[in-house]
Amino acid sequence: MTFSPRPRVAVVVPKYGTVGGGERFVYELTERLARDGRYEIHVFANRWVSGSGPVVFHKIPRVPFLRFPRQAVFAWLAGCEVEKGKFDLVHAHDRVFRADVFTMHSIPHETWIRDIRKRSPTLFDRVTAWVERRLMEEGGCAWHLPVSSIAGDAYREKYRVDPSRMRVLHPGVDLARFSSPDRDDCRREVRGRYGIGPSEIVILFVGMNFEVKGLDAILRTVARARALRPDAALRLLVVGRGNEGKYRSLASSLGIADSVVFAGPQAEGVEAFYLASDLFMMLSAFDTFGMVVLEAMASRLPVIVSANVGAKDLVEEGVSGFILPDRKDVDAAAGKIVLLFDAHRRAAMGEAGFRTASTCSWERLTGEVREVYGEVIAEKERGSGR
Repeated sequence: MTFSPRPRVAVVVPKYGTVGGGERFVYELTERLARDGRYEIHVFANRWVSGSGPVVFHKIPRVPFLRFPRQAVFAWLAGCEVEKGKFDLVHAHDRVFRADVFTMHSIPHETWIRDIRKRSPTLFDRVTAWVERRLMEEGGCAWHLPVSSIAGDAYREKYRVDPSRMRVLHPGVDLARFSSPDRDDCRREVRGRYGIGPSEIVILFVGMNFEVKGLDAILRTVARARALRPDAALRLLVVGRGNEGKYRSLASSLGIADSVVFAGPQAEGVEAFYLASDLFMMLSAFDTFGMVVLEAMASRLPVIVSANVGAKDLVEEGVSGFILPDRKDVDAAAGKIVLLFDAHRRAAMGEAGFRTASTCSWERLTGEVREVYGEVIAEKERGSGR
């Protein structure tokens, strides 16, 4: 292997620059690494959206028909292409056969199917778990980088991982995007658009999977909070895509149809919805991280999250938000909402969350990954006798 003054790095991920929390993580990090200029960055992907960074893209064909071998085929084809390039370091953001650095955007696949989805594994699941096992047990990873303690703990429980070679690296957030717009302007525009009064307390939910993100639990919590404080003007603002009809029916059956606004997905300008709201709530059945929580904190909103949300790592209980051990405990969740009817408490907790978010820049993450790259490449150089 030849180590040049500018090491060549292969980044392996099925989709680059597309919609999704994991995809955004890879994009924001890799673009910054490329612009930094210390590494020659190559991305191996099925499809991508180019950014401004000097990234070299390599097309990995996608299996157009059978689903079950898709993970194995991607891992094999990507591995073959990476091998041709004689790269100094391979950074995988998905399950492949070999990598020097593996960022864990999920929990072990078998754990996900058994404990979260609660179903029997399909052939696709078995193949995906096999690829993951190959990576974890024979893939030569020097560093494992889970995006949250939830992910790290799940992998350590399933596989033998050296704790000194695992480092939790949380995603970053664009602080200026979520804190710079004028809050009063956003409140007038968004609330006016959806018929929400200026003094109503607005709980914000943002998510693209209503079922997994726990919208049903939030609706029940809002109904309970209204019963506890019928004098309070309370609204739930739902941003995202899901089975809207199902959840409208649930809201109606709970007697809170008039308190719920479905705004649909907001590809552009979602920051205005954060700034128009008073608090943020996410009671996911499971979420490896949940970047929307960090976005809410950057917008100075107190947050209420379930203990199954990885972003709880950043939430200081009772200071910047609340972490609910049981997401289905409607009384406990409603009690937290009632506490946040106090505007002074909301403001203080929002400021605390903003201070935490201020430490979570994409530049910070990029610097931490550069350190990992430096260690891996230095170890390889020592091993080669250079």
